[in-house]
Amino acid sequence: MTNSAIFFVLVLLALVAFATARQRSLRVVDGDTAKLHSLPRHYGYFAATCVLVPGLLVLALWLMFGKSIIEGLVVNGLPDAIQAEYADRITLLLNRIRLVVENASTQETNVDILAAAERFHSLYLKGLWAAFSLSASFGLVGLYTAINRTKADFRARNVFERVLNALLILSSVIAIATTLGIVGSLLFESLRFFAEVPLGDFLFGLKWSPQTALRADQVGASGSFGAVPLFAGTFMISLLAMLVAGPIGLMSAIYLTQYASTRMRRIAKPALEILAGVPTVVYGFFAALTIAPLFRDTGEFLGLDIASESALAAGFVMGIMIIPFVSSLSDDAITAVPRSLRDGSLALGATPSETITKVLVPAALPGIVGAFLLAISRAVGETMIVVMAAGMQPNLTANPFEAVTTVTVQIVALLTGDQEFDSAKTLSAFALGLVLFVITMGLNIFALRIVRKYREAYD
Repeated sequence: MTNSAIFFVLVLLALVAFATARQRSLRVVDGDTAKLHSLPRHYGYFAATCVLVPGLLVLALWLMFGKSIIEGLVVNGLPDAIQAEYADRITLLLNRIRLVVENASTQETNVDILAAAERFHSLYLKGLWAAFSLSASFGLVGLYTAINRTKADFRARNVFERVLNALLILSSVIAIATTLGIVGSLLFESLRFFAEVPLGDFLFGLKWSPQTALRADQVGASGSFGAVPLFAGTFMISLLAMLVAGPIGLMSAIYLTQYASTRMRRIAKPALEILAGVPTVVYGFFAALTIAPLFRDTGEFLGLDIASESALAAGFVMGIMIIPFVSSLSDDAITAVPRSLRDGSLALGATPSETITKVLVPAALPGIVGAFLLAISRAVGETMIVVMAAGMQPNLTANPFEAVTTVTVQIVALLTGDQEFDSAKTLSAFALGLVLFVITMGLNIFALRIVRKYREAYD
């Protein structure tokens, strides 16, 4: 039994409930749907909801709290000597137990740890079966309730819509709470970091070398946490990517919407959007094995010193990757402009190019700005291409021919492997994420002001 199996059983039970309630609603009126308050499918929706909502609630509670409760029971059942030994390292103790549970062959020799792992496995299986039994039981109770309430005068549609409305409100609350949780976690951990490293040194320091000691007796107990090289590399690569993706994406959208034939559009648009489905690691291989050597050899031919790992190669390939974002969204924005604007401009004697530049593009500017913002966000958050094509060297330079790194690459490097979240080295990843979040939010606010300005001009 697994969590996925519980979910699929609930879905299957909901489908049975839908079919049963729908057939029962037809049967109680002898097939005359005019006598029903709601359509037969609404009775089915109500029954499926009665099965899914309580069943999924039980499953969600198990997923959120089940493992934590079992871990607490297992730790409390260990001998006092082990609990005292790992009093300040409970996470390490649990990791040892999990390794025994997850790996059939292990080198663990501690008898108490082995017994705890066996108990953990036993309790987890019992918890799974208990969650399955409760979910199925609540689902069956919901099915029984829905079938009994399936009558001609039952307002199934109204009840289902109220339940659906409540679920939509709950989804909105969860989305907002998740956002607040992300911001709160970033802020809390960043404050811990800034308690050790001054904010000014972090924001304006010119050297990034977060090699702090993990132990008091380890060499290299101090490091440099100047984030300027990281943000400079991020902005440089993003700028290079937009210099590639912006013009090509916008011009391709204009061509496909205004000049291309229907047959050409039917072929070119899907072909262009295939680029969005290519995994980023493939772009990384393309950048490392093809584009970077090509730029290096071209530079040697022209007398330029272009490194094997350079911001230019990473930015160029990243620009190719985000062309579909700019093109597709700009295409939608231009297509959404009322045709009367275009026809009116042409009727007044404007050429097609004048109509595009002075009517269509300004009218579609909010959507185009949104496309560029999405592309910039995609470029800022990209990691794999930068690692494979630009390297991981925090180099403060304005030369795109040199190797640089970005904020996201350093965040991944800092949080890779087993880390303790009590050192400045690890906490610096949260500070980088917070500053990047603030910068992105500022760009969005700035873009919204531009959008509102031009919307007022074309209302």
